[in-house]
Amino acid sequence: METQIEPSSHSFNRLGFMATLLVGTFTMSISQSSLSTAYPTLMADFGISASTVQWLTTGFMLVMCVAMPISPWMLNNLSFKKMFMGALALFDLGSLVIVLTPVSWGAAGFWFMMVGRVLEAFAVGVLFPSYQTVLLEITPEKERGTTMGIAGLVMGSALAVGPIVSGVVLKYFSWQSLFIFFMIVITVIFALAGAGLIQDIMERHQSKLDWLSVFLLLGLIGLMWGINQVGKAGVNWDLAATPLAVSLLALAWFVVRQLKLATPLLELRVLKTFNYDLAVLLTSISYIALIVTTIIFPLYYQGVLGVSPFVSGMSLVPGAVFLSILNPLSGKLADRIGFKPTMLVGMAMIIIGWGAGILVVSQHSLMGMLLCAMVIEGGNAFVMMPAVTLGANALPDRLVAHGTAVITTVRQVLGSAGVVVATMVLANVTNRVGQSGVSHSAASLTGFRAVFSLMVLVELVGLFLALLLKDTKKKPD
Repeated sequence: METQIEPSSHSFNRLGFMATLLVGTFTMSISQSSLSTAYPTLMADFGISASTVQWLTTGFMLVMCVAMPISPWMLNNLSFKKMFMGALALFDLGSLVIVLTPVSWGAAGFWFMMVGRVLEAFAVGVLFPSYQTVLLEITPEKERGTTMGIAGLVMGSALAVGPIVSGVVLKYFSWQSLFIFFMIVITVIFALAGAGLIQDIMERHQSKLDWLSVFLLLGLIGLMWGINQVGKAGVNWDLAATPLAVSLLALAWFVVRQLKLATPLLELRVLKTFNYDLAVLLTSISYIALIVTTIIFPLYYQGVLGVSPFVSGMSLVPGAVFLSILNPLSGKLADRIGFKPTMLVGMAMIIIGWGAGILVVSQHSLMGMLLCAMVIEGGNAFVMMPAVTLGANALPDRLVAHGTAVITTVRQVLGSAGVVVATMVLANVTNRVGQSGVSHSAASLTGFRAVFSLMVLVELVGLFLALLLKDTKKKPD
């Protein structure tokens, strides 16, 4: 039984609302990718291995994936203002736990730090789909492309900006300073939200929380963990196969249960809409291109060109800036000429970027690789957020929150899988070629070319899917 609650009728500052929402979400989002630059320092401070410190990112992604499908229920049952401020407070608390972690505790201190990281991840996981849903809800359909193009600054730029911010901060301050920086910004946003810039503008349909469905969502942790084990050396699959199988069964049960419940935790019937299904796949394929770029290109810069981690991090700036500039423009373009031609342009740019990389990778040219990364990230601006908007437009308003949660969850899982496959191909091809007697440098170049070729194939699939889209150009009113 649902109880409907109308949103607050008070007028609100739409520009201030959007700015507060986006800045808060952006700051929380960059924490997802900001710690990679600090790994060597953290390993030395806590006396831990590389595989252990990786949990700061892996664990973050696991918790975030579980939180995302819960966001539609929270949007329907909680005041959005309280939900937003609660997420900010939880993130601040997690950051405080990390800042206060005693380094003298060694490995035990690291796992104490992980508690704070889990709190941060849950806050980001709840807010990431929610901010997109809210922006879609408060924007007329004919203007959604433009609005979500601006929102794409958060989605696309945060991933690339994270290592840049951490690289700059860590060059001059301790790793704790990075989280103090996050806390300062989030606390300011919390104050602005409390002062009235964030209001309860969402209509609510209150219902009971299905705790069994929440429990079954833990299968996402097992699935993501299993994906991250693929390609790692020394994995005992006789033992690892059991939790992976249990996780897959739990997820299968979750899907069946959602289709049977009158008021499911996550409405999976959205997947019955053709254009929405294509939107899910297109935003995921473009996200794979983006996240693999932020992982593989720095490896090339440091491993082949021999630049420092700081220079490697700063080399992501041009692509991030180009992505940021094009995101709002891509939204306006989608509103003007339609989503299908806009996404075809984006997929073509991504394919050209990876294809050019196959040729440039042997030239040892930092500038050439920067241009390839810029083309790939620029193409992403024309696909990822327009696909989210297209998916929302294909659904009735009451299902937008569920549709956004499904898109963000699937995108995160497939994005993680893409990184695993890309790094596995790089390592395996490099090792295999190296065993044939060629130099390590030549073997590495072959490995990078193999990754770039794989990405071209993946993005060609995306181009084919974009061609299948139904005409979505707006008709005159």
